[in-house]
Amino acid sequence: MTRTLVTGGAGRLGRSVVRALAQSGREVVSVDRVLADDLPAEQVELDLLDAEGRHALFTRVRPDEVVHLAAIPVPFAAPDDELYAVNTALAFGVLGDALRVGARSLLAASSPTVIGYGAPTGWAPHYLPLDEQHPVAPWNAYALSKVAVEELMRMAARREGDRIRVGAFRPCYVIAPEEWRGAPTQQGHTIAERLDHPEFSAVALFNYLDARDAGDFVVAWLDHAASVPNGEVFFVGAPDALVRGSVRDAVAEHLPSSAAAAAGLGDSAPLFSSARAERLLGWRARRTWRTEFEEVERA
Repeated sequence: MTRTLVTGGAGRLGRSVVRALAQSGREVVSVDRVLADDLPAEQVELDLLDAEGRHALFTRVRPDEVVHLAAIPVPFAAPDDELYAVNTALAFGVLGDALRVGARSLLAASSPTVIGYGAPTGWAPHYLPLDEQHPVAPWNAYALSKVAVEELMRMAARREGDRIRVGAFRPCYVIAPEEWRGAPTQQGHTIAERLDHPEFSAVALFNYLDARDAGDFVVAWLDHAASVPNGEVFFVGAPDALVRGSVRDAVAEHLPSSAAAAAGLGDSAPLFSSARAERLLGWRARRTWRTEFEEVERA
């Protein structure tokens, strides 16, 4: 049986990733600083910055696959120098131990924030929808740390070749299953509030992703790791925008600097393209706010 180690497995994204991996038939080990209820995995409580503890864990588990989600998860959650140092040190440490024990693949979480939206000095997309070819423009330490993680994966691909297959993915604004039913999202708003007040989602270009679809993406990447280009980066998002009515109108009202680029979008089209994931992995998000939130509203 394939053994998969997930860092940050108790988080809002990690819980769904662990469940998807377990459902795929893998033996999953989750490592986090906290434990989660009802997680179908062996759980290890550990701060991965503890190098000795991390070495011992990797030596004991000897994972075939590693999914690296652990990080300070949002901008400005710590001083810039600390946030950057923690997130990059975690990625370097996990990569080093994965190589040391002979893991065959490692997928690391990045973020759409690498693109640079929300910059206080102004930002406009070169085009929409955004894809992996769009230039990055990080303006805070969190986004910069994620650019570094992506480049670390590319460095490993160049240096290690087929010794290990690596990749990075940029999950859009993650919505855990319970949040469709009224639990607060990462920013503290409910889904109803984010739909009733589009300005809450405009700061992230109306992007979102059901955490279960993120789990399905992780499984798809691991299943295809040997055949996709090594070091590849993927946007991973829902096939629509988290906004009622026309996304073009919402962009024009709340993101006027992006209005021209949005002119050719369909009424409900996302501002982020996951076409690369669909083309290379056969993955496409199956859950939208229309299937999940509206179903709860009707119940």
